[in-house]
Amino acid sequence: MSWLPYRSLSSFLREKFGCRVQKISLDAGMSCPNRDTGRKGGCIYCNPRGSGTGAYAQGIGLKEQIERQMTFMARRYKAKAFIAYFQSYSNTYADVETLKSIYDKILPYPEIIGLAIGTRPDCIDREKLELISSYGPERLVWVEYGLQSADDETLKRINRGHDVKTFIDAVNLTGQYPIRTCAHIIIGLPGEGMEQYINTSRLIANLPVTDVKLHLLYIIKGTPIEDMYIKGLYRPLGMDEYAQAAAYVLAHLREDMVIQRITGDPHADELAAPAWAMEKALVRTAIIEKMEHLHLHQGMMYSKL
Repeated sequence: MSWLPYRSLSSFLREKFGCRVQKISLDAGMSCPNRDTGRKGGCIYCNPRGSGTGAYAQGIGLKEQIERQMTFMARRYKAKAFIAYFQSYSNTYADVETLKSIYDKILPYPEIIGLAIGTRPDCIDREKLELISSYGPERLVWVEYGLQSADDETLKRINRGHDVKTFIDAVNLTGQYPIRTCAHIIIGLPGEGMEQYINTSRLIANLPVTDVKLHLLYIIKGTPIEDMYIKGLYRPLGMDEYAQAAAYVLAHLREDMVIQRITGDPHADELAAPAWAMEKALVRTAIIEKMEHLHLHQGMMYSKL
């Protein structure tokens, strides 16, 4: 499909660099403030692996992770340029010296033309942003913040550990630096429906956010949300429900925003439900077809707050 009703990451990267760029996901063995002593064990949908590769726990260092993945991506996709994505847990949850020693692992590789750092909005400050911005301008640099929902009651319900204002403050602070900001939205959180999804989309669209990731709330084994699912207290969305919600979320975002992801990416051995969450290509097609059916495209419903 040559035309998409939203601005995809792959097209943005090809426009910027003129070649195929592949992301390599890295596990630096970080932690999360929402799992530390005195907290309640993290978000209700997150397992101890922290939505990452688990490579660090397997004893695979960052150098080996980088080189293995670049070799694999070069062979499979003929990629010659890469973005190092520090994905697992909160990758600014340490002192600046420690963070620098981690991020510096990308420096020996000129093929790495981008640095992406996944973290939480309650784990950022000016000193850390100064460090992150120092890896540009020769590289594309962005920070990813999980908002998940713009409803404080939902954030309490999922034990997120921060409020909406914390996210807003982090995004506004990041906007003062030459760093792209990617916001994460989860569709299907307990107690939410189309009104909450659209409100979240509208909030993000009115902040200095440049990129967005949409995630389906799929159920991971061994999490509190799985316990709710087993007890009949939570029902995951069907594919058509998710596609329709995603279509309207995209329509309410600014048209200049880059959509880095439009669904989740569960590990097969961890997924409890729904089974269709594994069918990424089908989900992508369902969203595109839903947008075409509803005559929607990214940005058409955007409005300033």
